[in-house]
Amino acid sequence: QEEKLWDAMKITACVLGTGLLLFTALVNSGSWYVQNIWDTLGRFWQTTWLKFYYLFEGKEWPVFLLGAALVPSLAFWCFNGILMVADVTGKPTFITRYRIQLGKNDPVDTKKLRQAIYTALCNQFFISLPMLVPMFYVMKWWGNTFSKELPTFHWFLVELSIFTLIEEILFYYTHRLVHLPLLYKHIHKKHHEWTAPIGVVSIYAHPVEHILSNTLPVMTGPMIMGSHIVSIAAWFSLALLTTSISHCGYHLPFLPSPEFHDFHHLKFNQCYGVLGVLDYLHATDTVFRQTKAYERHRVLLSLTPLSESIPEAPRRAE
Repeated sequence: QEEKLWDAMKITACVLGTGLLLFTALVNSGSWYVQNIWDTLGRFWQTTWLKFYYLFEGKEWPVFLLGAALVPSLAFWCFNGILMVADVTGKPTFITRYRIQLGKNDPVDTKKLRQAIYTALCNQFFISLPMLVPMFYVMKWWGNTFSKELPTFHWFLVELSIFTLIEEILFYYTHRLVHLPLLYKHIHKKHHEWTAPIGVVSIYAHPVEHILSNTLPVMTGPMIMGSHIVSIAAWFSLALLTTSISHCGYHLPFLPSPEFHDFHHLKFNQCYGVLGVLDYLHATDTVFRQTKAYERHRVLLSLTPLSESIPEAPRRAE
């Protein structure tokens, strides 16, 4: 018995040792390749940024305007342009089959859509754009925004985490503020004209709300951190795309779930935040957590619409 036990231990040690050596070799090899790719990408972006910087001869205002206004706007309208084609024509079905509120915006009311586009453009040109002027001078005061050296990707991830946290706090409380009866009636009701929202509705809002809830929560993080213009451009673009997804009305594969904010438009008094952390702490998501929408509130990793795999419970007969 002792001899068999000893043989078993030797075999186990041999297997584990071989496995450990192979694992270590793979990790070292993998990390070497990842580091090489990382360094190559870093050099590529650094070179590209310097070419762009010298193209404008280091003039900071045009560089800031392109990074903080033009790039995010292009990202917003290109993404929403695709969604609006689906909203109006019902095609491609690859998009429309993932509609959250079935039967709504099928097709979208073109008169309401034109009004939403007009308001969104006005908010961008007459509110967001002028607000970049004081932001520009704040960023100049920091002195890092137009540096010839790009921030490292690791630092950008740190900034992104801080930006997201600041946005969550400011958006949640300003959003709850405009839900107070007096402010809701005169300000926030405009945004809630869409109980089944579409992407462009993300910035369809009263000017006061656009300043308080849409613009300041996104601008504050970079101003506090003194971020590089490239970080600002990436963050603004990401914020606009994320809020478009939250409002788009489609739970598309491999994209963040829009169920949380779509439920807010449906019920008005639930799900005020972005991440849902403050809603959980303040118990403003209790109704949401009892619904099928909560079960569907996850990244869709297949091509089967969640409205099919997790359907609403059939209504009882009257």
